[in-house]
Order: sequence, then C-alpha cells, then structure tokens
Amino acid sequence: MTASARRWPLFTALIIGVGLMAAPAAFQMFHRAPLGGDMIADFEPYMEQEKIDTFRGYMDLIDRAVAESADLRTAVVDGGSLTAEQYDTQFLFAKKLGDEWVTINTDMTDLLDRMDANMDNYAAVAALPPFQLFPWFFVLPGAMVAGLSGVLLWRSREGSTPRAGLWALAALGLAIVAAPAVFQMFTRAPKGGDMIESFRPMMTHERVQNVQGYFVTLGGGEGQLRVGAIAAHEAAGGQADDFPAIAEFSAQWPTIVGEFNPMIATMSDNIDNFEAVDAMPSFPLFPWFFVVPGLLVGGCALVALRRSPSPN
Repeated sequence: MTASARRWPLFTALIIGVGLMAAPAAFQMFHRAPLGGDMIADFEPYMEQEKIDTFRGYMDLIDRAVAESADLRTAVVDGGSLTAEQYDTQFLFAKKLGDEWVTINTDMTDLLDRMDANMDNYAAVAALPPFQLFPWFFVLPGAMVAGLSGVLLWRSREGSTPRAGLWALAALGLAIVAAPAVFQMFTRAPKGGDMIESFRPMMTHERVQNVQGYFVTLGGGEGQLRVGAIAAHEAAGGQADDFPAIAEFSAQWPTIVGEFNPMIATMSDNIDNFEAVDAMPSFPLFPWFFVVPGLLVGGCALVALRRSPSPN
C-alpha cells in the first residue's frame, strides 16, 4: 500500500480538526456567545412562575380599574360637575387609558404568555454549559484532533504510524460524539431553539418602545383618576370607595411600576444580545456540530488503523 493511501485519513482528520477550531470564528461565537450568556443571566429573575403570576395579577387589577373608570366617567357626568366633553378634555390620560387599554392588555398579555410558555425551555438553556465556554468546546477538541493528526502524519513519513496514536485519535473522535449526550444537548438545544423562535417578536426595539409608552399612558391615567376624576365624583356627592378597583390600582401603582420597569429595562438592554444569539446557527443543530465531526474523525482513525501495518 502506498504512503499516500495510508496518510489520507490523517489528512482528513487534520482538516476536520482545523475546521472545528475555525468554526467559532466563522460564526462569530467569541463575540455572540457571551452576549447570549448575559441575556440568560439577566432574564433569570423573570422566568419564574411566581413572577409571571404576579404580573398577571397586576394586569387583572388594571383591567378591573379601567372597567370602573368608564363607570366613574358616567357618574361624574351624570352628577353634573362636568360635561362629557369637559371630562374627556380635563382627564385626557384617563380617556387615553380607556381607549387604548384593549391594545395594551393584549400586547402585555402576549409578552407574559410567551415568557410563561417558555419556562421549561429557558430552564433547559440555562442548564447548558455557560455560553462563554461554547467557542472553546469547538476550539479545544479541534486543536487536539489537529495536533494529534499532525503528529501522526509526521511520524508516518517513516513508513509506519504508531497504532497507539491512532487509537487515541479514534477515542478522541468518540469523545466528541459523546459530548452532546453528556450535556443533554439533544433535548436542551431544541428547546433553546423554540425559545428563540418564541421570543423573536417581543425582542425588538419597536416592541419595547411600545411597552414603555404603555406605562406612560398607565401612569398618566392612574394619576388623573386618583387626583382628578375621583375628586370630581366626590364633588358631585359621590364617595371615593364607590370604585374599589381604581382605589386598589392607585395604591398598588408604585409597586406595579417598581416590578414591571426592571423587566422592561431587561428586555431593552438585551435586544442586541438576543440578536447576537439569533444570528448564531440554529440551536437544534449544535449537537450535530459535534456528532458529525466526531464520527468522521473516529472513522478516519479506524481506516488508518486498518491500513497501518501491525507491529511485529
């Protein structure tokens, strides 16, 4: 058998090793993967069922308060202290809240639904090795494959290749194949892909700016209901406790803002991070980026073993 026939499997393994080393640079993983890690860490406080349930409770409270605000307007107008036109002009934000609440509620509920539906997906991604290490899971095995293949190629110039080295190369290929199973990537990575797909509509600058605008409307509406509209109702002979949901909304508003604002800020701060993760190869493909090269390296080592003469 010619020397070239014995050496091509090692050349192939060397190329695969170099390819593994180059993959993180090709996919900009050294930059993108750490940003993904930052995003996962930042979202951790909000990817909990208790937190989502709390937010849903706030939305339900605001919904009841907005429903009462229509009755409050009717009571003020019927009481004669203001005309309908005067009410709408004087309490512009309260009117704006009533007019836009269906849109606000629908959009905010969609955000909460997406987060709620991805609790398990988030947990699966968070359980993967740290994102910052992802590039090195390609570089280090690739360097080992390339280095060992290069040494074996050098030794093969003498007409034989150390079989122990070939067995080591085969074992290295098997280890690369096994890595996704060890880290449960076949189950976790697709869930990461599902989460990215689900989060894509909400992780945009336009969507976040809309949500920020909602809270301007909510805050302005709450203030006018509490300070102005209720006072007008009392001036017409009514009582503040005629509208308990509005009273509770006003009492809870500082807490509502204090809990929602950090989540919205987290979304805003992580749009670029999300885009970086979204630009990486699809999560379900990641296990195969190990399995296929590992099988090829192991196969090359076994072919080289068959073609290498046994020691006497």
